Amino acid sequence: QVEFVESGGGLVQPGESLRLSCVASKGTIEMYTVGWYRQVPGKQRDLVASRPPKMSPNRVSFLTDRFTASRDNSKNTVYLQMNNLKPEDTANYHCYALDHTTLAEYWGQGTKVTVSE
Repeated sequence: QVEFVESGGGLVQPGESLRLSCVASKGTIEMYTVGWYRQVPGKQRDLVASRPPKMSPNRVSFLTDRFTASRDNSKNTVYLQMNNLKPEDTANYHCYALDHTTLAEYWGQGTKVTVSE
């Protein structure tokens, strides 16, 4: 069982950067694939970036090279670095972890990112 606490969202101007954090306050994420999705109300959820466990053959995936997911297993934390933000990046961002053994998914509560002048 993993419980996440997200932080780092807010209002930024186009072109600025933002880093989201997602700390597992319960459980450990070391053996899980972790990453981020985003969702605009009324639209489908999109995968933003993911990072597999250290020894996994799976590749890192991402929506755009402006975004990078990273992980610090020693801190049980997942990050999303977002650069050169655009208004269309405005959404609620959710971190997640996937247990490949049980296929259980764990989600953060979401943090809102607004990109506007």
